[in-house]
Amino acid sequence: MVDCIFCKIVAKDIPSELIYEDEQIVAFNDINPQAPVHILIIPKEHFASLNGIPEEKKDMLSHILFKARQIARNLGIDEKGYRIVLNTARDSGQEVFHIHFHLLGGRRMTWPPG
Repeated sequence: MVDCIFCKIVAKDIPSELIYEDEQIVAFNDINPQAPVHILIIPKEHFASLNGIPEEKKDMLSHILFKARQIARNLGIDEKGYRIVLNTARDSGQEVFHIHFHLLGGRRMTWPPG
């Protein structure tokens, strides 16, 4: 997508501090962190939200979650705990319409989140 900021990060047209990259996904630091650790994990392929993921791409979602666990372990937040957030559509708080998972940690999380 031409105007998608996350697609531009995937294409390396916009610099970002990549934490992880493989053939399907990239992970990078959020520019507006809400916790000491705040990583965004996105597929390289553009989908506006969870609502746009076709059935044949469901394995990509499990890949993202397993890599989130690995990233949490690599950053040393796996034992104390971390949160994974996926906002879907505008009322949920989604601001960038390229599906992305927030990996948050490094502090105690509260509930309800917002």
